[in-house]
Amino acid sequence: MAGAKKSKRIVKPESDEEYQSDESGSYHGQQEIQATFEGRNPDGQDFHGIKQLLQQLFVTAHVDLSQMSDMLIAQAGIGSVLKQSYNDSDDEEDVDMVDESDVFGITSVINLTQHKETPCVQHLYQLIDQEIKKSEDKNVETQFKEILHGCHKLGFLINERFVNIPSKISYPMLNSLQDEVHRMKKKNDSYDFDYYLMICKMWKGKSAGDSETVFSNDEEEIIYNKCDYSFTYSVAGKTDTGLTGKWQSEDKELIPYRGVILFKADKFPSILNQIQNFVLN
Repeated sequence: MAGAKKSKRIVKPESDEEYQSDESGSYHGQQEIQATFEGRNPDGQDFHGIKQLLQQLFVTAHVDLSQMSDMLIAQAGIGSVLKQSYNDSDDEEDVDMVDESDVFGITSVINLTQHKETPCVQHLYQLIDQEIKKSEDKNVETQFKEILHGCHKLGFLINERFVNIPSKISYPMLNSLQDEVHRMKKKNDSYDFDYYLMICKMWKGKSAGDSETVFSNDEEEIIYNKCDYSFTYSVAGKTDTGLTGKWQSEDKELIPYRGVILFKADKFPSILNQIQNFVLN
C-alpha cells in the first residue's frame, strides 16, 4: 500500500557545507552546494530508498527493515521523503539523470503504541533492551524500561538523510511532521504521544579523555541535549562507510556510535524553534 504521491512543500537550501568523500571513504573538507528538494508523501517506488536510509541507521541490528519501510509507506498523511525537484528551466540532461525513486531523506514517525505487536517494532524494543543492559547508568536503564514497556504512548521519530544533505532541510521536514501528528491525533488519540523515541548517528573520540562528539545530522545535537533520557552504544566495525562516512576531526579517529534518546512530546515545539534558529544562522 502506498500514500498518495504529491509534492507537499519546496525547500531550497541555497548553500551549505558538505563533507567530500575520497576513495578511502573518509569525509573531509567543505564545499558549497546548491540544490532544490521537495518533501513528498512516500509511495511504493520509495521502498528501496527508505530501506537504504534505515540500513545506515540500524546497520547490522536484527530489525526487519523491509517491514518497517512498508509501514512508513502505508501510513496515510504521516511523514515525507526528500526528493530532488526540478522546474522547466533545469537542464533536461540533469533531470534525466535523476531516478524518480531516488530518496535523499525521510522524516516520519512510527506509532509504537499502535504497532507494538508488529515484528519490526518488537525487534526495535529488543535492540534497545539488549544495548541498554550494557549501560553503566542503571537509573537510565530503569527509566527506559518503564517508559518503553509501560502504558505511555510512544512515537519512534525517524530523521534520516544522506550525509551530504544540508541541515537546512531538517526544519521544514520536522515542522511538517509536527503538523501531521497534530492533525492525526484529532482522529486517533494514540498519536497524542507522551514520549518520542529516537536513534541518532554520532561519532566519539577514540582516545581516553576525548569528549568530542560529532552528530551526522547537526540538528540532532539539539534534540539530544534536550532529551529526558539517553544512552549510547558503539557500532564500530558494523558500519558501511559508503553510507555513513568514516569521520575524522583534526586527524583524530572517531568511533561510530548510536545515541538512543527519549524526550517528552510536549518538548517538540521548543526543540523545533531551536532547530529553526540554528539552521537560519
